[in-house]
Order: sequence, then C-alpha cells, then structure tokens
Amino acid sequence: MTASDLLKPYDGLRVLVTGGASGIGLEIARAFAECGARVHVCDASQAAIAALADRPPHAAASAIGATLADVSDPAAVDRVFADISATLGGLDVLVNNAGIAGPTGGIDEIDPVQWEQTVAINLNAQFQFARRAVPLLRESKHGGAIIALSSVAGRLGYAFRTPYAATKWAVVGLVKSLAIELGPLGIRVNAIQPGIVRGPRMRRVIEARAQQLGIGYDEMEKRYLEKISLRRMTDPAEIAATALFLCSPGGHGITGQAISVCGNVEVL
Repeated sequence: MTASDLLKPYDGLRVLVTGGASGIGLEIARAFAECGARVHVCDASQAAIAALADRPPHAAASAIGATLADVSDPAAVDRVFADISATLGGLDVLVNNAGIAGPTGGIDEIDPVQWEQTVAINLNAQFQFARRAVPLLRESKHGGAIIALSSVAGRLGYAFRTPYAATKWAVVGLVKSLAIELGPLGIRVNAIQPGIVRGPRMRRVIEARAQQLGIGYDEMEKRYLEKISLRRMTDPAEIAATALFLCSPGGHGITGQAISVCGNVEVL
C-alpha cells in the first residue's frame, strides 16, 4: 500500500451524517460522496434537504440520501435508522455532527428551556445515534468509526456561552469512554474540535456577541481572529478532510482522540 493509498478513505463506505444538509455537516457528507461513499444525512431543515435534491446530477451531493429529522426526538432517530437500513443496508461510519450554538448570555440570564434544548441536541442526540449505530458498526468489514463533532469550546472555558461549552466538553467525555468500550469490537471513536469556522453559523455567533458588547460586527470579528494563532478562520473543507483521514487506512490506529482543527485557538 502506497502513502497515497493510506490517505484515502476505504472504498464503498456507508456513512450517516447528522445535521448533514448544510454547513460543516454538508461539507463532510459531500467529501465522503466524492470519495465514493454511499452517504445518508438527516437534518431538521426541510429547506436544506430540498436544496440537496435540487443540486445538478453531476454534483456529488446528488448521491446523498436524506431524512427530515429532529435529532433530539427518539422517534425521529428511529426513522433515520429505518431509512439507512433500507437504503444502505448497514453502516460503516457515523458522523455525529448535528448541533446548535445555544444562547449567548450570563448564567443568570440564560433561559432554562434554552439550556435543556442545547443539551438535548448537542449531547443527548449524540448518545442516541451512537447507541443505535453500534450494532451496525460492529458488522463493518473495515471496523466501524464514530466521529463526533465537539469544539475548541470543549477544551477551553467559554464565558457567556456556558450551555454550548458544557455540551462540547461532555462530547469529549463520551468519545473517550466509548473508545475504551468499543475498541475491542474494532470500532474507533474520535472527536473533531473545530474552532472559528467560516460560514453563516459563525456569523450569527459574532453578531450576537457584538450586540451584547455594543460594538460593530467588524470589530467583533477582529477580536475573534486575534485569538487564533494563524489569524484566520478555519474552512469547513479542513474539517471534512480530517473526517476522511480518520476513515482511511492511515487513520485506522487512531481512537479516543479529540483533534483540534482550529488554527490553534488560544482563548475564547
């Protein structure tokens, strides 16, 4: 096997990406599809799923199946797995990507309902999908893989974003524990910790924080970039490339790790 072979994902992977119809999830889904994987996504946005179907036939995303699902709803999780059993006939890779930014504010200002919603989507859903995926992943001929999207907020404190940070720390705990539990079954479990990622979601975060501080968007963006050693945002394609590597022969010995892809965010 050549060095280039080691870097390519295994052929014919069957991949499920939660929150996969937009943003980082879509970037990951398309990257796997472009490498020949059979990909299914679930997403809570009907518009995002419809946009997948509207892509031209030559686009990689045209090969991506989709299920409309709220990942915090156990009945919706059941529907997703019924769909992938019917369309993929099994599963080799679960990418637990779905998540929300949660509220911005001091701990005494946060609505408990928003706290619960953030935990339900960012943490509980990862448990529910991993729980359902494991019986399928243990049958993978390449050894199954779970990739959980955490965040640099899962290795740093994040004032005024406590619900988000707490869930992203918890995701790392889930990954570390499952890697030990599932390793004897040949299933690898890792987290990717993106930092400040270019896209609409980060724009909303910056806008919310700028409004809270009473400053302009450009000034707030500048403050965010000054926290990154490389002084730039991460491109979603860089996150997708890391996910591909973790599902390649070269990444076959990696499990139980939280890999930051963030340009070295120094502080939040």
